[in-house]
Amino acid sequence: MLSWDEFDKEDGADAAVASNTTAQIADMNIDKLDQVGGAAAVEARAIAADDSAAVARAKAALDQLDIAEGLAELEGASARVAVDEKRMINCRADLNQLVPFKYDWAWQKYLDGCANHWMPQEVNMNADIALWKGTDGLTDDERRIVMRNLGFFSTADSLVANNLVLAVYRLITNPECRQYILRQAFEEAIHTHAYQYCIESLGMDEGAIFNMYHEIPSVAKKAAWGLKYTRSISDPTFTTGTVETDKELLRNLIAYYCVLEGIFFYCGFTQILSMGRRNKMTGVAEQFQYILRDESMHLNFGIDVINQIKIENPHLWDAAMKDEATQMILEGTQLEIEYARDTMPRGVLGMNAAMMEDYLKFIANRRLTQIGLKEEYPGTTNPFPWMSEIMDLKKEKNFFETRVIEYQTGGALSWD
Repeated sequence: MLSWDEFDKEDGADAAVASNTTAQIADMNIDKLDQVGGAAAVEARAIAADDSAAVARAKAALDQLDIAEGLAELEGASARVAVDEKRMINCRADLNQLVPFKYDWAWQKYLDGCANHWMPQEVNMNADIALWKGTDGLTDDERRIVMRNLGFFSTADSLVANNLVLAVYRLITNPECRQYILRQAFEEAIHTHAYQYCIESLGMDEGAIFNMYHEIPSVAKKAAWGLKYTRSISDPTFTTGTVETDKELLRNLIAYYCVLEGIFFYCGFTQILSMGRRNKMTGVAEQFQYILRDESMHLNFGIDVINQIKIENPHLWDAAMKDEATQMILEGTQLEIEYARDTMPRGVLGMNAAMMEDYLKFIANRRLTQIGLKEEYPGTTNPFPWMSEIMDLKKEKNFFETRVIEYQTGGALSWD
């Protein structure tokens, strides 16, 4: 039987050779080490007498490998990257060189996202299950709200993830931003998992819930609106580099960050979190609170990306593009108002569709001003100030008449 003690032992001759070799290497400087190491690597490629035919073929094939071939795809890829060379789009510097950072805010958002990691199974759903299966715990209006929102969100986060993975990541040419996009894509997967976990826990008809974006008009319209801004840039042959293609990417970023994540989520989140404040469906509401925390960071990241593209490419942000961006945000607001009326045909949870309309117009004004456009609903105020408290994402805050104590991950939550 092989023993690690025996494995470490060497006979006298081997030990002497090893000792001499070690002494020789210790005397080498860095340049000499590079030469010796390179030669040793080449020697390892030599075909030995005891190599199988497959091993010999593998070694021979690697003799034909051109290490410059892949690097040649990027101009200057063989050189070290200077900060000034890094750009948000159409950058020709090596995308694999993460540092030096040009956008420290992007790296900080990546770190913040990692610190806020959570998983759906950490949330106790027992009270929700009992309430959902009971006959008198929830009104028909409240049940409708829960089902409608799980139906929309279970698809919406998949749409966002697909857009990130299949299009945006490839077209953003800044490595620290790409690092955050990878984190965001994972978070979108967690969100979809969370909705599935809620649906499964409550024993809902999974087929009906996950197919709402096909079957319920107010849900289908929002999904269709977002998808039209993905079609062109998700084509593998799509590239930026012209005014029109750069604008197409900018449209996509505005659609997904400012509207899909920046407006389409707000009616549903307000409804579910309002239920939690009334001690109803607190497990679902807690999942939504975690998701809202993530989505707020996604939104802020997207706004920063959009504004940085505008700074680096001012010719894209012309009068026509400004008008188009305004129109997109107003269309998204209108679709969310219609969704609010569909999900709340009468007052429920201390709110009604008219109040929600005011709130959505308030949110739309914020999205417009965040990317440098003027408000389109002047004088609109926030009818749900408690949502602002939740949106602030403080480490210590009131929620469900409880307090979150200095957490870093979902598993570390402590509730008073």
